[in-house]
Amino acid sequence: MVAREDRVPLGIAMMVAFCALAPLIDVAAKFAAQSVSVGQVTLARMVVQALLMVPVLLVLRRNVRLTLRQLGWLALRAALLLGSTFTFVSALQVMPVADALAIAFVEPFIILALGAVLFGDLVGPRRIAAAVVGFVGALLVIQPNFAEFGAVALFPLGTALFFALYMLVTRRIAREVDPEPMQFHTAWIGVLLFAPVLALGALGEVEVLALSNPEGVVWLQLFCVGLAASVAHMAITYALRYAPSATLAPLHYLEIVTAVLFGYLFFGDWPNLLSWAGIMVITGSGLYIIARERHLARAARQAVS
Repeated sequence: MVAREDRVPLGIAMMVAFCALAPLIDVAAKFAAQSVSVGQVTLARMVVQALLMVPVLLVLRRNVRLTLRQLGWLALRAALLLGSTFTFVSALQVMPVADALAIAFVEPFIILALGAVLFGDLVGPRRIAAAVVGFVGALLVIQPNFAEFGAVALFPLGTALFFALYMLVTRRIAREVDPEPMQFHTAWIGVLLFAPVLALGALGEVEVLALSNPEGVVWLQLFCVGLAASVAHMAITYALRYAPSATLAPLHYLEIVTAVLFGYLFFGDWPNLLSWAGIMVITGSGLYIIARERHLARAARQAVS
């Protein structure tokens, strides 16, 4: 067991770093996905992450041993990350970065639903209403994108489901396994899981799983996907270790701000009025749910004391 005291300021700093870096994963993936398949981008992300973590582990002399139970959790984490990456890169091929990310930000509402279904959490009418409003906000963003791009505009909803489960698993294992070994094991397990799928898809001439030998600049883009992903996801793992999730959750919405900024800087994309309205509704609903969770937790502590 890895023991750490909560270091809230450090956790907050790590969360801010994640929100600044995570959209760079999307930017690099969007560039790369114009030249190679979604499957190749997904596999490259895992391969680069695994390779980058090897020297980090050697320098830091981290213990990489796992129990079978921990290995099982990390295999599940890898599978969920593959699903999240594949669906989101599929959307990024055609959609603006900020729009795709805004739709994926229904994740807190999905976590709310999963808590009720999987763990029997009591969810009151106010939080249910906020979640419904949040999904309406997602529809506002989806609608113009669906009209322009078709069903691919729904892919970020799949991303949200995969990432919600990924976050639950990360929170479960973050205090047992150091962030660097966690990222390494997640990556190499992801390669083992996805490489056969990509190979079979390439043999079957499945377009989204095609293999190619791209130009040099595309290799650089693929490397940047893995580099940004490695650093960003180490940051969020440290954040979840050092600060309570209730403290970090509101900060996650900073990612939409940086996504809008990078989308405009790199691709000239700017959300239209309907998308802006949806982004505001999603953000407001998510922040309300977070505030409500804090209020209920505070009331529960007062009742006990």
